[in-house]
Amino acid sequence: MDKKDNKTNSSVKNLVESGDSRLSSANADDKRSRTRKTFEGERIAKKLARSGICSRRDAERMIGEGRVTVDGKVLTSPALNVTDANVIHVDGKPLNAPEETRVWRYHKPAGTITTNRDPQGRPTVFEKMPPEMPRVVSVGRLDFNTEGLLLLTNDGELARHMELPANAWLRHYRVRVYGEIDPARLASVAKGVTISGIRYEPVKIDIEKTKEEGANKWLSVTIREGKNREVRKIMDYLDLQVTRLIRVAFGPFPLGKLVRGGIEEVPRRVLKDSLGKFFEGRTKRDTEL
Repeated sequence: MDKKDNKTNSSVKNLVESGDSRLSSANADDKRSRTRKTFEGERIAKKLARSGICSRRDAERMIGEGRVTVDGKVLTSPALNVTDANVIHVDGKPLNAPEETRVWRYHKPAGTITTNRDPQGRPTVFEKMPPEMPRVVSVGRLDFNTEGLLLLTNDGELARHMELPANAWLRHYRVRVYGEIDPARLASVAKGVTISGIRYEPVKIDIEKTKEEGANKWLSVTIREGKNREVRKIMDYLDLQVTRLIRVAFGPFPLGKLVRGGIEEVPRRVLKDSLGKFFEGRTKRDTEL
């Protein structure tokens, strides 16, 4: 075979390889396009949460109970993406479009429970809402005998964001306790503690020197996670009996002078200043859909 034939064969080989490369690239683009179509929209639980009717966790529970339909079919799993083209009903009622995100500060009284319905018939915080309030969800919970700041929002996705320990929202409490206070024991939980097999993150405890009521003393307690009855369990671990528990701040939002049972909306400007990263992240996620 002469040099001319070798050159011709080499050109043909390069042309074939180039064609294969273009075909491979086209196939990859087609696969990415199909993937984008498959994941178009947003998860149904997130859609329900953003509408303000419930948290994402509650949305998954409602789906499991058969209370949600999409395009006339009862949904049995939250593993579904939906778009504005889908017709969604909850408890037979059409899902409303998401409203502008709003947040309220509520001074929860002791003797109320943070739930919509209580099987034991105890009064709930949502029964205490003024009639003009839209449907809202709570940011976390306060137990029956705990009072103080409870944040409410019409945006379930925001509620979930604020609850996550990874987002570093500190919870501040004033705790009236009965018992012998040992400063060294209070300091022992500063790096975290394990109680009954449950690990609690660092807890900051200060003694309020100006506040004493007989044998009772007041402590200032700061936690990060807000696990179930966390402050009460830590006080019990320290051999202190809680006689009153008040949450005075959640992240940048204070209870302030809000009267017991009072409710006040957080101004939009304050929301943007305090939750700017959340809103920026949402805008980015929405534009990527």
